[in-house]
Order: sequence, then C-alpha cells, then structure tokens
Amino acid sequence: MHKLIIGIGLFVLAGSFMIAPPKRYPEKLSDWGIFAGKLADLKPSNGVVPYALNTPLYTDYAEKLRFLKLPAGASVTYNASSVLDFPVGSLLIKNFYYSADFRKPGVDKNIVETRLLVHEPEGWKAITYVWKDDQSEALLEIAGDDKQVSFIDQNGIKKQVRYVVPNQNQCKGCHNRNDQIMPIGPSASQLNGAYTYSTGKENQLAYWKSHQMITDLPASNLPRTAVWNDPSTGSLNDRARAYLAINCAHCHRREGPAQTSGLFLTESEKDPTVLGINKPPVAAGTGSGGRLVDIKKGDAEGSILWYRMQTKEPGERMPELGRNLVHEEGLALIKEWINNMK
Repeated sequence: MHKLIIGIGLFVLAGSFMIAPPKRYPEKLSDWGIFAGKLADLKPSNGVVPYALNTPLYTDYAEKLRFLKLPAGASVTYNASSVLDFPVGSLLIKNFYYSADFRKPGVDKNIVETRLLVHEPEGWKAITYVWKDDQSEALLEIAGDDKQVSFIDQNGIKKQVRYVVPNQNQCKGCHNRNDQIMPIGPSASQLNGAYTYSTGKENQLAYWKSHQMITDLPASNLPRTAVWNDPSTGSLNDRARAYLAINCAHCHRREGPAQTSGLFLTESEKDPTVLGINKPPVAAGTGSGGRLVDIKKGDAEGSILWYRMQTKEPGERMPELGRNLVHEEGLALIKEWINNMK
C-alpha cells in the first residue's frame, strides 16, 4: 500500500507508519528576506511593517523591535478581547537587542536574538535565531543559548546579565493557550497607540486600516491598554493591571499553563480573589517567602506577588523565564499599586 496522509503528518508505506519529518526553516535569518540592506540595521523589506505594544513584556531590560509580514492580499481580523486573528502565512518578528548606553537608544546596539512566529496551516510555529557576535548574521537555534551582555542603564550605571535565549519547548511554555502556540502581545488594545512611521506619527490601528491590513475594525470605542510607565494613559490600577497582564497572564490565565495556581491576571479579570487579593497560594512552597497570601492589601512586602517579582532565586522568581535581572521600575509600580489598596 502506498499512501500519503498529509493532514495528520504521517506517511503510510507498505503497511507501516512513519512520522513525517518536521518542516525545515532557513538556517540563516537573512534567507527570510525580512530585512533590506545590512542585516543588523533591521531595516524592514517591502511589506514588512513595524509595530509596538503599549505595555511590552519585560525581558532583562532588552530593547525590542517588532515587525509583521502578512501574506499578499491578506488582512488581520479585529478581535476586541484577545489577540488579533492573523491569517495563515503571517509572520511575527521580534528582535531583542541592547544599546551600549541606554541614554543613547539604538546607538552601537548589540542584537542578541530574533524570534519568529510563523502561522502555518496547522498552527503557529516558534523559531529562534541567535545573532553572531560580529552582528553579520543570525543562525537558527532550537536548543537555546545564553550570552553575557553588558550595558549602561538610564542612570549611567553599568549592568551585566546572563541573557538566556529560550529553547523551543520554553517558547511553547509561554505561548501556550489550550495546548496551542499563540501570539501573546498583538491585541487591539495593545496596538491602540501611536507609532512613528517613515511617513509620520499615526495610531497603529488607523494605519493598519488605511493600508488594508485589518478588517472589521470599529469606528469608535476601541479598547486601549494603558502604558505601564505613563500616568497620562491610565490610573495606577490600569497601569499595574496592564503590566501584570503582559508579564504574567500568558501563564496566569484560566486557559494557561498556570491555571492550577488559581491566580489569573488578565486585564479583563474582575474577581478579586483570583486576582490574588487575600488569596492563599495553592502550592507555592518556598516561593511564598513566608507570606500567606498572593496580595495583601496595603502591604506589598507582605505579598507573595511582590516577593516573587523581587527575588532572584531560581524556582521562586517570577516570571520564570527572561528575568535574571529584577525589573526595578516594574516592581516599584506593583508595590505602589498594592500599598494603595484599601
């Protein structure tokens, strides 16, 4: 019997079953044709559109440049409450880099990795490319990597970090929703903010609409995520919830990998108990730091949430990945939020 079953990825030959080999992606980032000119300049090719999130994920102070490439003639479908619906063939691109001196952003930058999310017919695939030290190319990396990175922060202080590039399973761990890989950041509320394009500053959703990149976009009443460090964009509660949602809720959601914790931190969550207020941990172990509840009103330092954000201990710190350095500014926001609870 000679038969090829494409839908389930199996070859059936002479009555025996063999798993089909996984799709092979280019070994070099340059082979994708995403960037024009010198690769390290990260100048997008035609059809590759930059975007930014109102409140982005923290990753050991790494700076990020994000891009989207849609299939020719295709568009994204609007979704008010979740990540936008991207058509098959979409490519989400995220570059992680460090400027030598954060007071001079983009100058003498060291690009560490580029992550791709590729929307295949069978679902999203996560692919990582690690940049060479000379910045000439980035190479496909499945097993993960780590690099020593140094930079001067906004206060003129030199910092060093062991930057960890996640392996493929770790990518799946964060991007897991109902056992499927899904994007985390690009929702309508996160994209509802201004971006400075080559043609000028414009609201991103309006830009996408004018360039036929999105369908079903309402004319008004669009959701908007507050900018975590900009009080003009939302209340203390709005900004703290936005920060926790992007940094924690990919796991701490009802359909996420941390669902058994009973701590759910999406922006839409209303139940104060599952938000952690006066909630004892399900199984925190030493991760509780001797604290009794996830959030103790008016007492950030008496809260497990605060403790896990400020500790560097493996197995206790949160988030588990991408956080060897404490995010001091984010921690201060959450501390202020909890201390102001009545």
